[in-house]
Formats: sequence, structure tokens, C-alpha cells
Amino acid sequence: MNFAIIAAGEGSRIAGEGSEFPKPLVRIGGKPMIGRLLEIMQGCGAGRITVAVNPANVLTVQYLGSLREEFGLEIVEMSTPSSMHTLYELSGLFKGGPFCVTTVDTVFRREDFRRYIEAFSDSDADAMMGVTGYVDDEKPLYVGVGNDMVINGFFDTPCDCRFVSGGIYGLTERCLDSLERCIASGQSRMRSFQRQLIADGLKVKAFDFGKVVDVDHLSDVDAANSLVAEDIPEKNN
Repeated sequence: MNFAIIAAGEGSRIAGEGSEFPKPLVRIGGKPMIGRLLEIMQGCGAGRITVAVNPANVLTVQYLGSLREEFGLEIVEMSTPSSMHTLYELSGLFKGGPFCVTTVDTVFRREDFRRYIEAFSDSDADAMMGVTGYVDDEKPLYVGVGNDMVINGFFDTPCDCRFVSGGIYGLTERCLDSLERCIASGQSRMRSFQRQLIADGLKVKAFDFGKVVDVDHLSDVDAANSLVAEDIPEKNN
């Protein structure tokens, strides 16, 4: 399976709070957040890892360059108006097999991610979204599920939903038409794309990660560190 990390944002909120590092380099579990993600993906047998990074984030570009050979990275520098537009720019890579995309600020346990990749690989779903019952986002996307964790809707309000989106997207080539349709209609949010998948009749399933921490603020770093402390030891970069 191939993987991608979306790190093309400016990280302005966390920078404005006085972070010593740009968001992708904020240390989680003692290492840069994006470096930890790369290790986890490599540990899942990644065929290719692509990182979309904002060229204005010079320190992150340099850091990724230092890891290019070790991880076989494809580094794509871009500045886009939204994560969905970044996904669209990367969508040509989806052809030929399943693809897993995460946002750079999504923190989870390594073992949960491994189980998710195994479940997605064995599934007949057109897409599999990582979800969590832990709500720490300012504007979470609530996820409704039915039998066998098949997603029946994405909502801006709770609607008796047990889960919210975790920023982890398992996609197949069958999802590309929905993404094209969103871009053509001027939509700009990842939640719009996820809703379009349902509207188009694709089979979209949820995978419960248990807990996922979205690191948008410095105050989220402690929660993320507590989560990864539950994981097995990782090698240091």
C-alpha cells in the first residue's frame, strides 16, 4: 500500500502560540511529529510515501530532505487553500491500488494504525475512514455508522453519533470521481469530499482507533504525548 501525509498548511495557530517548531516538527514521543508518522507508515510496509509540504515551511522541507533516502520519500512542495485541494493535487498517485492519507497533526498509537491498515487491505470497501470516540477538535466531523461499521453520514452536529473523524483516510481509485466532482463544484473541505462519497453510493466504512489526538494547539501536545506513551518503544530518528 502507498501512503501520503498532508503537511501543506501554514500551522499558523500553533506558531502564534509560541511553538519552538513548525507544526510538523513539534515533538511527540520525543521526535518530530512527521518523523513519527513516517516510521509508522514504513513499519506497515509502505510501497511509497509522499509528503505534501508547504514550501514556506523551510525547516520542515529541510528535515524531510534529510530523510528522503531513508524512507524513499517523494516530497511535493505546494501551497493549497485546503486539505481537500492538497488531496486533489496528490490524487494521481491513487491509481493502481489502495492509498492511505493522513494529516500531519493526527496522532495515534502505532498498533492501532497497523490494525487499521490490515483491515483496509482485507476490506471490500471503497474507502475506510479512521474514527475516534475522543472529541478534542474545535469543529469535529461526526460520523454515523450502521451495521458492520458502514458509514451512513457525516454531520456537523453530534446526531447521536459515537464517533468523529480522525483525519485518516483509506481510499481506492473508485473515490477519484467523487473528489473531481467536489473540486468542480467549488467545494473546499475534506468533510465535503467524505459526504460526496456517501452521496455517490460508495461503500465507506469506519475503523475505530479508540483515541486519536488532533494537534492544533500547544495545549494538545501533552494529550498526544500521553497517548503515544502507551505505545511500544520506537527507534529514534
